[in-house]
Amino acid sequence: MVVHHTLSDFIDCDFPISSSSPSYWYEGRCLQSGVGATRRRHRLKLPRTSISEAIAHGLMQQLAKNDCYSHEGKMYGILLVELPNGEQRVLKAFSGLLNGCSVVEGWVPPIPGRDEVALEEARTLAQLDAIKQELFTLRQLTERQQYETLSNEFEQQLQAMSDRHRHCKHQRQEKRQQICNTLTKEALTIGLEQLDEESRQQGIERRQLKRQQNAVLQPLQQLIAATDARISELKQQRKALSRQLQAQMHATYSLTNFSGRSLSLQQLMPGGLPTGTGDCCAPKLLHYAATHNLKPLAMAEFWWGASSVNQDKIQGKFYGACAERCQPLMGFLLSGLKPKPSALSPARGEVGGEVTLPIIYEDEWLIAVNKPAGLLSVPGRYSDRQDSVLSRLRHLLPDGMALASVHRLDQETSGILLLARDRQTHRQISQQFQQRQVHKVYEAILSGAVTVERGKIELPLWGDPENRPYQKVDWQHGKPSLTHFRVMARGQDCTRLEFTPLTGRTHQLRVHAADARGLGVTILGDRLYGCCAVTSRLHLHARELRFEHPQSEKTLHLQAITPF
Repeated sequence: MVVHHTLSDFIDCDFPISSSSPSYWYEGRCLQSGVGATRRRHRLKLPRTSISEAIAHGLMQQLAKNDCYSHEGKMYGILLVELPNGEQRVLKAFSGLLNGCSVVEGWVPPIPGRDEVALEEARTLAQLDAIKQELFTLRQLTERQQYETLSNEFEQQLQAMSDRHRHCKHQRQEKRQQICNTLTKEALTIGLEQLDEESRQQGIERRQLKRQQNAVLQPLQQLIAATDARISELKQQRKALSRQLQAQMHATYSLTNFSGRSLSLQQLMPGGLPTGTGDCCAPKLLHYAATHNLKPLAMAEFWWGASSVNQDKIQGKFYGACAERCQPLMGFLLSGLKPKPSALSPARGEVGGEVTLPIIYEDEWLIAVNKPAGLLSVPGRYSDRQDSVLSRLRHLLPDGMALASVHRLDQETSGILLLARDRQTHRQISQQFQQRQVHKVYEAILSGAVTVERGKIELPLWGDPENRPYQKVDWQHGKPSLTHFRVMARGQDCTRLEFTPLTGRTHQLRVHAADARGLGVTILGDRLYGCCAVTSRLHLHARELRFEHPQSEKTLHLQAITPF
């Protein structure tokens, strides 16, 4: 089965190879044993570069031509490799199964091990399917609705009876008062006994209705309780079967790294791994390359197809190694891979050896860099999102730990990012941003025609906490946002614009461009807000920043050439 593909299968032969920094690093630390008790941790890395992203976009175009890839959302990945003769080839992989199949022509095969448990897997999957069907039937139990209906009817009858008895009790109290004032001796005794008998009869009536309620509802309650117990039992069986099958798979799935060492998933993570570990794109690609003497150069993974409610994935967006399944394996998988000397050596005004960050301005109080697209401004919440401008500068500069970012740019936005080197400077610059005293200019290419020459956009923006990081126009909850714009140039299917935001809301320019109440045209490459064009990046660049230097009190005007 052919799984090696030429670059021309995905991109044009004259594709311009960018020298820009990698947008992401697949990395891990592999524990190696040394002499005696000496042990060292080696940091291992593999980049996602512009060429690998371009190849991935080419694969996206191929997937878009076939509807079968859109129905079932999943991760896809490509690995750019070098053959022993120096030629470059492309491997492609999908996570899990593709239309129910693990082996598909042209795609990297699954990691060895599944065949050994195929029979047990089929048997267990059949059991799980039977449990699923029984659970579905039990959850559709008609007696549940019957119980609810009858229970409501009895409650209504009891309420009506209580209201009637309360009224009768009030009448009896009035009648007792009346006969006590008008009757004597035997007549009074008879009258009071009649009232007491009426009270007793109403008590009997209520008890009879309660007994009738219990007689009707109790059998239904017992049936529902037995059904719920069976459902709970089936869920436990399902969990036990899944764990048993997963343990068998983890014991048989064998991964090989570039040192030639092979270990099962169970050996790699004896504490246990989530379901699906070993079936993701990155382990498939790296294992295949290691076992076929192929040298990895760059890798890229993206989501394609529908996204379930729990996944919250965006079609066409690149993602790094997942924290639960892939990241714990990265150190082992990359072990033995010899690092390629970086073609980007640090130049004057730049920091970093593997990835350069051009310094636009620097003094003892401030530092401004030209952030590349794809790099976070500050570290994210999770372990796979720690790489950022701030973390790199903190690692590379002698006074780096004192640095603090005074504002942020979206991960996919390039351009000027300003950082303070002490707390007082950070406070002074931050105050200028808050008071809207900082002049910001962005340049963008929009994926369509903008008919007006210039204008302003005022829309209230709100970030839905259930759908982060997506922002939307919301007139009830949104915060005010204001942007001035002017057209710089027009192309056949695009418009180059200059944006001057007066506020700094999250995704402000992206929403102001995409929303019909703004310009109604998405920024080129902005898949989050609906751009379908295949391109290597978000075409939004923070071009200029003008503010008052907190120490010299002179106006500082920073500029960074737009890279597109």
